[in-house]
Amino acid sequence: MEVTRVIQQHRKICQLVGEKKIKQSLDILSNMISSSSSGELRDELENITMTYRNMLVYTIDGIEDPERNKIYLKLIQSILKLSDRVRQDILSHFSGWHTYWVKQETEKELKLTGKSIVESVDDLMFKSELDELLKLSNEINPDPESEISKRHRYLIRNIFNHLWLTDYYGEAEFSLIDIIQSSGKFRWYEASLFTSAVTLSSLRTWQSEKLMALIEIYNAGQEQVAERALSGLILNLHYYNGRIHLYPEIGKRIRQMGRDKRFSEHCRIIVLQTIRSRETEMLARKLHDEILPQVARLKPQIEEKLDLENILPKDMTEGRNPDWSEMFRDSEEIFKTMEDLTKLQMEGADVYMSAFANMKHFDFFRDFQNWFVPFYPDHEIINEIYRDEILGPGTNELSEALYKTPFICNSDKYSLVLNLKFLPAAQKSMMLKVFKMELEGLQQLNEDESVIDPYRNFRINVTQYLQDIYRFFKLSPYKKEFEDIFSGRLDIYNSAFFRMTGNGEEAEAGLADYFFTKNFYDDALALYLRQSEKRPDDSQLYEKTGYCYQEKGDFMNALIQYKRAELIDRKPWTLKKIGLCLRRLGKTEEALEYYLHAADMEPENIHTVIMTAHCYLDLKDYDQALKYYFRVEYNEPDNIRILRPIAYCYFALGRFADSEKYYERLSAGKLTAHDLINIGHLELCKGNKRKAVDHYRQSLMSGEIKIEQFLTIFAEDSDLLISLGVNSDDLPIILDFLQLGSG
Repeated sequence: MEVTRVIQQHRKICQLVGEKKIKQSLDILSNMISSSSSGELRDELENITMTYRNMLVYTIDGIEDPERNKIYLKLIQSILKLSDRVRQDILSHFSGWHTYWVKQETEKELKLTGKSIVESVDDLMFKSELDELLKLSNEINPDPESEISKRHRYLIRNIFNHLWLTDYYGEAEFSLIDIIQSSGKFRWYEASLFTSAVTLSSLRTWQSEKLMALIEIYNAGQEQVAERALSGLILNLHYYNGRIHLYPEIGKRIRQMGRDKRFSEHCRIIVLQTIRSRETEMLARKLHDEILPQVARLKPQIEEKLDLENILPKDMTEGRNPDWSEMFRDSEEIFKTMEDLTKLQMEGADVYMSAFANMKHFDFFRDFQNWFVPFYPDHEIINEIYRDEILGPGTNELSEALYKTPFICNSDKYSLVLNLKFLPAAQKSMMLKVFKMELEGLQQLNEDESVIDPYRNFRINVTQYLQDIYRFFKLSPYKKEFEDIFSGRLDIYNSAFFRMTGNGEEAEAGLADYFFTKNFYDDALALYLRQSEKRPDDSQLYEKTGYCYQEKGDFMNALIQYKRAELIDRKPWTLKKIGLCLRRLGKTEEALEYYLHAADMEPENIHTVIMTAHCYLDLKDYDQALKYYFRVEYNEPDNIRILRPIAYCYFALGRFADSEKYYERLSAGKLTAHDLINIGHLELCKGNKRKAVDHYRQSLMSGEIKIEQFLTIFAEDSDLLISLGVNSDDLPIILDFLQLGSG
């Protein structure tokens, strides 16, 4: 059976159940079960269907049942659980995935030992090995090649696989989790690994008790382990957002924990860091696919011809309201992490992702659990460095520096160690020196930063762990077997759990400002709109909301928000933004009024002057446009771009000699295709048809425009050319001559 179809059917059932379309969900579930070989699953479906049918009959007949709501809730839970089981059953038989191969191998080992699936601690498949491990756990760093070390690694793998691949935990699994976190016999990196297994198991198959287990692990408070537990909990709560309300015990527990400010801050850090993981990829896609094309479509043609937007340097254009700077300074303080490279890394600018992407081919990463194992100096792969003639003497410093550095996630640290032995001797020596210096600097940095930021260690551990998970979903050879939880918007702040964690308006405001500073305008907009309902008199909220709409190319809604801001606090920046929106919407006369009002308030602002000139140009009031463009030329004598609209205005006024002088000055720089077309128009109006055609041909040869674009521009300009004295009968002849010559 097609795997993709099964996954889609399962998603559809979850969606329909969430919409309370039970009959439709049961129909799809029946279809899925027809592909399963399990009679038990069919029997369960029949029981659920019968229960639902009876409930419908009782309801239609008006029979009052005080337990109906409880029965209905239980019914919904049963449908979802059955759909999960059917999905797992079909995938295990037909997908051919590595996940199910590992599961089958684990089950074979169980059969060979004569054990059945575990139901209690006494039957735990690795109970005897576990007892031995607990007795020997005080032995420090045994030889990695010794029998005890091999058995130890085998046992850790078995525990990880068992917790990962068990669909539904029972008494044995929860007892094992309790032993892991409370016995004190497992090392922190082993407990961390097992916590990841619980997270992955929960993502594979929903079970509310698994989430409760993650909560207990977090509450135990063991550093490195607690961070992973809460990260896994939040990822699961977001992934299963549509199910949380069906399990009131989870919501109740989260709300209780939300009263603790420390828990709320931990949640905020994880939510923010998870969202940051998408920053680079999403911003590039947004700029390329959304913002730039929309702006290009909405710009008036005349603006493109005369390159109006680039007359002023970028730092002189009107962007974000300078009044917001204080707010962003506060926001940076809220979300501050570390300096320089650390800050970029902690803010989600995953600077090492591409660098280490090609270092995941080692056999080490073919072992599933190694994508989630924390880096620690005693790991057996460090033993390979000891044997190296150059690296050996400095292994302790190297591994200790890597362990302590906050700049690289665990997965990349292992990649680096594995790659070191293949480096030339000179590079190995250099690396040792770098890491020795790093170790010295890190000691002081750790002490200083921990005093300033009490959440520093939590933030670092979370960042590294989430980047480990990110690499697994993006780079692992098994990534196709898992739904990428880092795809899409990752709008965790909209998940039900976020409102349960005690994150109030302050946390929401901080997230909104973060999104805004990183150009995630969709996310910022959603939060600003939510805040403006609670703070209807906050003009800055309306300004920022308007700016988000503007950057999305939605000038109508941007205009509405800017006008709301203006009613509360009238200032030049807002007036000019209103003018911009009106101009983009083709309401140039209204736009001009707002720019003139802004000019009254700050008459020397060069941006206001030039935008006023653009409006007059749009309205074909070339005399007025010239007056304002001349002011710009006077204040910006070295600005060659201002010559372009001046030359065009002179041309449109029929002052050909003046226009020609400005085009001559403009030609000192690089002429654009549009410049060459306008110069061609000028020559045509002067009666120089041959020169006109030469300039038209040069515009096409520039490669900036194609013949189709040229013909469109020429057609738009034909009325102006005719008004300036060009014979209308000559225009098609000139075009044919140009095209024949071009051919």
